[in-house]
Amino acid sequence: MISSPFDDLDDYVRLPRITDLRLSPDGGRLVYCVAVPDEKKNRYVTAIWQVDTAGAGVQRRLTRGAEGESGPAFTSDGDLLFLAKRPSDQEKTSMWWLPAGGGEATQVIAPPGGVKHVKVSKSGTVVVAAPLLPSATDLANDKEIRQRRDDAGVTAILHEEYPIRLWDRHLGPDHTRLLVLDADGPRDITGHVGRALTDEKSWDISPDGTTVVASWLVGEPTGAQRSTLVVIDVDSGERRTLADDADFEYRTPAISPDGTQVAAIATLRGTPEDLGDNLLVVFPIAGGEARVVSPDWDRWPQNPQWTSDGRSLLVTADDHGRVPVWRVDADTGTATRLTRDDGAYTDLQAAPDGQWVYALRAAVDSPPTPVRIALHESTIEPSIEPEFQVPGRLEEVTTTAADGASIRAWIALPHNENPAPMLLWIHGGPYMSWNSWSWRWNPWLAVAQGYAVLLPDPALSTGYGKDFIRRGWGEWGGAPYTDLMSITDAALERPDIDATRTAAMGGSYGGYMANWVAGHTDRFAAIVTHASLWAMDQMMRTTDCAFLFPREMTAERADANSPHQFADDITTPMLVIHGDKDYRVPVGEGLRLWWDLSSRAKGPDSPHKFLYFPDENHWILKPNHTKVWYSTIFAFLAQHVLGEPWLRPEHLG
Repeated sequence: MISSPFDDLDDYVRLPRITDLRLSPDGGRLVYCVAVPDEKKNRYVTAIWQVDTAGAGVQRRLTRGAEGESGPAFTSDGDLLFLAKRPSDQEKTSMWWLPAGGGEATQVIAPPGGVKHVKVSKSGTVVVAAPLLPSATDLANDKEIRQRRDDAGVTAILHEEYPIRLWDRHLGPDHTRLLVLDADGPRDITGHVGRALTDEKSWDISPDGTTVVASWLVGEPTGAQRSTLVVIDVDSGERRTLADDADFEYRTPAISPDGTQVAAIATLRGTPEDLGDNLLVVFPIAGGEARVVSPDWDRWPQNPQWTSDGRSLLVTADDHGRVPVWRVDADTGTATRLTRDDGAYTDLQAAPDGQWVYALRAAVDSPPTPVRIALHESTIEPSIEPEFQVPGRLEEVTTTAADGASIRAWIALPHNENPAPMLLWIHGGPYMSWNSWSWRWNPWLAVAQGYAVLLPDPALSTGYGKDFIRRGWGEWGGAPYTDLMSITDAALERPDIDATRTAAMGGSYGGYMANWVAGHTDRFAAIVTHASLWAMDQMMRTTDCAFLFPREMTAERADANSPHQFADDITTPMLVIHGDKDYRVPVGEGLRLWWDLSSRAKGPDSPHKFLYFPDENHWILKPNHTKVWYSTIFAFLAQHVLGEPWLRPEHLG
């Protein structure tokens, strides 16, 4: 029986979360990771599950470690490699081998710094990404140096490159290298390369196992960096540059089945005068000029994968609130949409028979689940059935902006017949779209509380073409704000919406916009701002990658578009939320916003609140903290939108 676990936060956090889909070399098995809370609900623990592609959707759990398993990869023989922590590994992740025929898993490699990622060539060559300390000559030496640091109680990190942090982690003291697993043991094929392999998953290995192509970070003047492409000979470790252009960033390389070509995404850097572009490109692996595939396609492709015959590339690209799978002819550049539903697809896996592509399918109203898609018939078949249904319905709202642009939004609605109070939820990014399931900002929990949730795509949103993004480029408080107000007006005209009871919410850039809304209108009864940008001058210099912001905003634009300039105009009650370990939007933004609100409060009883998480980052990830996050938001909204008494959430004391 299909259940609907959105009335109780305990039931919600227990829902299994599926990620990391992988297809076996023979196309017969799918494996994926399933995360559920541990007993204390302090963290999610991931196990690897399997389903046969030709079966009846029967799932089978493959791993059961107390610390969880992740990063599955198949060997050429169909055995399974995965990453796991075991008691003997202390806090580091090692790589394990599980035979296709069953049996006990065996540890393959346990570097002192752990394993970050593993890939296997069609011929059987295994390459792992593992962090080593800068002066380490091999794994044994790395272990000795780490032990000396531990014995001396040293945690200091000497930085020689910018940045020093990324999202929620410190960079260093170790740095990622690539190791090939030879018969005599692991062999370092890169040596110490500093930040070059910071994105430890953005590389590929050729089918014959002789060559690695990697996205490779190099430094630039003024503290910036750019991503190039390099080719590494697996036997000798010799490295040569395949693509290096000061105007472009190269990422997610994928080597063709015959080993002669490399597909990648080339991002033309933006400037304050132009937003740049995302292009699908193909290089000869031997060297030569890049060829842009589909140069006139007004969408931004992501994560290319080759079909088994090497004639086409499979990509995803945002499109009008969906993320379809597209097949792009490698020669002509013709892009054919394979999925015409409302789905958002990730983890594309091309079948060796050339008939199917496997993927995780999600949508705004359904979580990720494995499916297979016919490459030539555009049919979609689920591999497993969903375990629940959402407690409402999903519709679309459209309107026309003042400049004539078409604006659209999803709206999640409760089943009840009474007009519902409405929550405007503003997405982050800002170059994103409300087009998929979200565990962290799940509208269906609010719908279960009786709210309607508006999920708009204003200017700067992806999936509507470059001109749509250009409308808000460098002017974050301009068209994005007026688009949000226009689509809100359109939604409030619906008879099933109570226009007298509304609130606005957003996180990251959505939090920026929530702050901007607070300083420019008093139409909402409450505003929730999570991990939000407040003072742009401060934010642009303390974020983890400060060199990114000047590519869009001049100092003058940043000053004009900074929400803190309008602090005196805020009258709406605000709930501020921030995690101390947030390095993308440092906690100083939340602290400064909190002071600016508190110091302007009229009288001793401020209507504002600050929910602070000392051990969370840009995302609130612990199951129990997820419950606190939602329960505090709903209590704040109940007070100011529904007129109910303030009820302090249970776990806040």
